[in-house]
Amino acid sequence: MTEQRVEEGAGGTILFDAARVPQVDANWFLPQYWRERDALRSQPGGRGGVAIIDTPAGEAVLRHYRRGGMVARLLGDRYLFTGARRTRSAREFRLLAELCRRGLPVPAPLASRFVRHGLRYSADLITARIPSAATLAERLADGAFNAVLARRVGELVARFHREGAWHADLNAHNVLVNDSGLYLIDFDRGRLRTPAARWRQANLARLKRSLIKLGARDAAGDTFDAEWWPALMEQYERSLHA
Repeated sequence: MTEQRVEEGAGGTILFDAARVPQVDANWFLPQYWRERDALRSQPGGRGGVAIIDTPAGEAVLRHYRRGGMVARLLGDRYLFTGARRTRSAREFRLLAELCRRGLPVPAPLASRFVRHGLRYSADLITARIPSAATLAERLADGAFNAVLARRVGELVARFHREGAWHADLNAHNVLVNDSGLYLIDFDRGRLRTPAARWRQANLARLKRSLIKLGARDAAGDTFDAEWWPALMEQYERSLHA
């Protein structure tokens, strides 16, 4: 269970899990703060990469919310402020906390922050790092994606769908794999929805497009459509109705 607390100050409004990190201040959201302590490293992923930081609560991922596409040229990292609870950082923090409470494999939220800039705001999120994990995209690139892994992915997605958990960007970069299991990350704009076949199938179609775009058909030829994707869907259906 999370122990959610809110602190407000000149550095913004911070929401954090006091059970994991008893005290958080605005410095936690500044890469330079961790760099000066030799506690930061970056890695590819997301828009502009992510920062891995060594915190008192262990290794964590610091992510600054940035827009994508053409709108990024106009608004960059700013979003329209419509209330503290509706900021992207607070919503993702609370959604992850709820998914953790339900026992779903997601990174634990440690802290989030938003900073007002007039009618707009910028935001950040810190989550616990999933250790020794590779993305599903990386597994595909190194030749480790096969029918067995496809079934595990199908089971993973079904677990979330049973709970009504909708991932706004279900793609191969947002599925992590390590020796302990599979995880979903990056729940920005995700939410809990009333279970329905329409959004579930759209979620799966997005994942399939991602795998194809990353070269699953090129690497496997007919095997992807004849074996791998059917294996994923078979396990998905079996797990969804278990």
